[in-house]
Amino acid sequence: MAPRPLAPPLGRTGAPATDPPYDRRRAWLITAMIVAFMVINFADKSVLGLAAVPIMDELDIDNSTYGLVSSAFSLLFSLSGLLVGFLSTRMSSRTLLFGMTLLWAVAQLPVLLAATVPALIAGRALLGAAEGPAASMSMHALYKWFPPHRRGLPSALQIGGAALGTLIAAPVLTWLITAYGWRSAFAALAVVSALWGLLWWRVGHDGPFDHARAAPSADGTPATGPHHLPYRRLLTTGTVLGSISSAFGAAWALSLSQAWLPSYLRTELGMGPSAAATTISAVSAFSLVLLLTVSPLMDALKSRRFSSRWSTGAAQGTAVCVAGCAMAAFPFANAAVPRLLLIALAFGTVAVAIPLHYMTAAEVVPTAQRGALFGIVAATGTLPGLLAPFLTGRLLDTAGDPGTGYRTAFLIAALVMTVAGAIALVTIRPEHDARRLGLGPEQAPGPSTPGRPGRP
Repeated sequence: MAPRPLAPPLGRTGAPATDPPYDRRRAWLITAMIVAFMVINFADKSVLGLAAVPIMDELDIDNSTYGLVSSAFSLLFSLSGLLVGFLSTRMSSRTLLFGMTLLWAVAQLPVLLAATVPALIAGRALLGAAEGPAASMSMHALYKWFPPHRRGLPSALQIGGAALGTLIAAPVLTWLITAYGWRSAFAALAVVSALWGLLWWRVGHDGPFDHARAAPSADGTPATGPHHLPYRRLLTTGTVLGSISSAFGAAWALSLSQAWLPSYLRTELGMGPSAAATTISAVSAFSLVLLLTVSPLMDALKSRRFSSRWSTGAAQGTAVCVAGCAMAAFPFANAAVPRLLLIALAFGTVAVAIPLHYMTAAEVVPTAQRGALFGIVAATGTLPGLLAPFLTGRLLDTAGDPGTGYRTAFLIAALVMTVAGAIALVTIRPEHDARRLGLGPEQAPGPSTPGRPGRP
């Protein structure tokens, strides 16, 4: 009997030696750029909430109108995330991110020309359309520079940029608003966005890990695993549905945080602008610490052969459930310290779910379709941005007093979050779904990937 042919040698990553080389220096330069991208992204999102009180006073608008202005950000947010996700299969990440940031800069201009409610709505709607694909497409761009088993820390840093953006934006933008008026904050963000876009055009080329490669079979012959699957099959897997659910619960808390938390701290808890900004920065710092702690833990669990269901799926579902419980509790806390700790848990813990829901979704999709699927997950998972701010404004105007309105809004958020987290806990099973879809190890990274996972 003829000897059995040997499988091709494995490289340092445990993948076939024919895989593209990992350029560590360039990969981490791109990571730094993506982190800065997310910092600007969340500063853009935060500026309206930070300027809410002076804007409402100057323009003489009620809570419902302000809620409408805030929700306008999400009017095209989900749709653009979906469309650009599919567009990413035909255009480079370099071009897409460059175009986004230039639109961010343009979107800040209407309120500088005419400070009116229609101008605010137009600017926020355009900004939302330009930022809808930001998180998913920047994660997609990042993944092009890292092999599957090295993506844990870069993913956490990418989402950490969001927490860092709020942490930096709260004191800096509050200082600008207090010292130079709320329009100065919008102008500063326009300049920073344009500068990042120009720098990205120079350095932000696409990486080599851009197309799926099926692993060879045991006898050394090329695998014939699918490189393209119907989106209907992908979207009906439990892992994708659970990832969308955890994203939905996290986004509900984040939209409340950006639109109403600054106003709540000032009007209900009696904080001044600086104290409110410091509190928001502290919540963001807590999110950042969690993100940087959870990422190495996830990598350690995977290196010990824990399944992705328990290392990343359970973690994101639990994070959203814990945040939901804290959201239900803090409106009823009377002592200042417990109340602030619960606020940190309610608005900070959900940040953990964001990189993890991208990681779990990526495990059940061919690489060539990853950008489109990320766009779909982002589009459906971020719908709360359209609902929560306006609903909260209506509750504040129709309740007997603002305190009752806020409590009702937070209790609704708690219910949404705990249900969403529970769905994620039950349905996310990446290894099971990858096998059912017929994906090979390289297309569905996880504990089944050959070789011991390395550290980023």
